[in-house]
Amino acid sequence: MKALIIDDESKARKLLTVLLTDHCTEITEVSEAPNLPQGVKAIHQIKPDIVFLDVEMPEYSGLELLDFIDADQFNFEIIFTTAYAEYAIRAFELSAIDYLLKPLRPDKLKDAVSKVANSINKNQLNRRIDALRENFHKNQFNKIAIPNADGILFINTGEIIAIEAQGAYSKVATENDGEILVSKPMSHFTKLLSEEDLFFKPHRSFLINLKFVKQLVKKDGGYIVMENEQIISISKENRETLMAVMGSL
Repeated sequence: MKALIIDDESKARKLLTVLLTDHCTEITEVSEAPNLPQGVKAIHQIKPDIVFLDVEMPEYSGLELLDFIDADQFNFEIIFTTAYAEYAIRAFELSAIDYLLKPLRPDKLKDAVSKVANSINKNQLNRRIDALRENFHKNQFNKIAIPNADGILFINTGEIIAIEAQGAYSKVATENDGEILVSKPMSHFTKLLSEEDLFFKPHRSFLINLKFVKQLVKKDGGYIVMENEQIISISKENRETLMAVMGSL
């Protein structure tokens, strides 16, 4: 993590730099600024992960930082450093993750930095999860996991021809991997593929991929022939819906 120290006292900056270097392995780079205006400039240039901010400084208080930083640029954590305990409450109101009373103690400093590191790691994980969720919604990630004897087989949803319910199991017919018996009920796949437009349930026991439909047969109550020659019956209540869906493709 990159750290920035904003403090008008040179000795205080040097001491904190030494403490961070000696006791906080999470910190890989330390920069300094002697006042708030230069500190704001350094924030834009360095893009620190953590800012150690002195409260009492000439001209501008550290508490005025938010007057100089736009909300969309506020992507770092603050730890206030102060000799006055009464500033602590105001610090937390400004979303500071912590505050340190001067003179600084190595153990308190380590705890504060660890808290920031954990917060950053959690935020990064949340961003990765959000990105993955977004990819799902955009159908950029279109595979499903199917457990088999060797572990887990990842199959592109576009390769699934049909899924047949078999009690607590399901038989998945695929374009490239043949038929796979999976210890998951039909409801699992129905929910998993609910947002895939090409999947349709012609019968309560079947879920089919419409792009693999080879023929619609009206005799004998109506049934479907899939590209793999699998024959699937159509329930009476779903017959008209299927005809309309196929007619729109």
